Amino acid sequence: MQAENKKNNIYAMSFGCRLNALESEKIQKMLQSIVDTAIVINTCAVTGEAERQSGQAVRRISRENHNIPIFVTGCAATRNPELFDRIPNALVIHNRDKMNPNAYTDAIANAPCNFDTPKIVKFNHPVPRMSKQYIQVQNGCNHSCTYCVTRLLRGKSTSVPYDKILGDARCAVQNGFGEIILTGVDTASYANDGMLISDVCSGLLRDVPEIKRLRISSFDPASPQVFKIIDLIHSEPRMMPHMHLSMQSGSDAILRAMGRRHTSETVRKITEYAGPNVTFSWDIICGFPGETDALFCETLNLVRQTRPIKIHAFPFSPRPGTVAADMPNQINRNIAKARVHEITALADAIRTEFMNTHIGQCVPVLVEENNIARTPHDIPVKINGLRIAPKTICDTELTGILDDMFVANIK
Repeated sequence: MQAENKKNNIYAMSFGCRLNALESEKIQKMLQSIVDTAIVINTCAVTGEAERQSGQAVRRISRENHNIPIFVTGCAATRNPELFDRIPNALVIHNRDKMNPNAYTDAIANAPCNFDTPKIVKFNHPVPRMSKQYIQVQNGCNHSCTYCVTRLLRGKSTSVPYDKILGDARCAVQNGFGEIILTGVDTASYANDGMLISDVCSGLLRDVPEIKRLRISSFDPASPQVFKIIDLIHSEPRMMPHMHLSMQSGSDAILRAMGRRHTSETVRKITEYAGPNVTFSWDIICGFPGETDALFCETLNLVRQTRPIKIHAFPFSPRPGTVAADMPNQINRNIAKARVHEITALADAIRTEFMNTHIGQCVPVLVEENNIARTPHDIPVKINGLRIAPKTICDTELTGILDDMFVANIK
């Protein structure tokens, strides 16, 4: 079905990682010149709950929109296409084909239903306006973590050429974005034409001086590149002083069982090298098979020693096809959930302590929406006073704390 380039006739919904959201945006733009009207749902399979939510959303949107192609792509659709094939109007696009326009036109041509007069009846999933621009630098993964299904669904690591990243960055600043975030499945593994991820960061800051803030979305602490990125943070004020580490555990025994390549000592060395002016957030899986109370306490103790200011913790979810799904000594999910609450509360207390030391300071922030902004350490700020346009970077005085965010006045 050929189409005119009608505005707002392609809708997208994403689950899971930032890379999914970025890919959905690209697919949405690509389809504008291919089909008249469609819905794209980019699914996630990182946990059983993410896969369940993806399926639930596709079924609901199919019930609400009877005469429209619903393109279902992403990791859940790739892992379990039969789940979505049974849903009316759902057309499954494999991860390997998600950026191929022919895959979408072929799916419509081979569909058992007719989409001659497609019409979106209901789609209450507005996409928030972004104040920062995500740029994909890498996809896939070459490692063998025993719990991870994503690496099985996205394939081997591939890196985007620097010239393409550079072009995306220049386009971002032309569109008014002062902050850029580099993203991928395993950004630390970036390697292309002799460049590593630290070289990409240095190159962007050199070649696009209009960039005001640069971040990396997530980082493997096992990569030696982490120290190069910290060096860049120390020497370049536009490189934001906060890193998100894909930790998963603080117990060496559990890290070995997970197939991770770092140890607790690795993280101690990273935080010591970074110093007090660089902060970290972590991902943590609670209730991995064999995680006793004592081993979980090792993770809690590492949190107390290294002081991450935020932890994204979630219960272990056995994914079919992974080694961990069949490991002995599976942990009761209620125990895993209790550990999520415990470690989150500990990190929240550390975060509050950190925030209290910054009251009265003048801090530059990036404004998002409704006068909510972000500090260089990625902590939200509520700015008092008149509305400030999103994407604005301005100086504020931090005057207090409300719930989980700073309160500030324009300086």
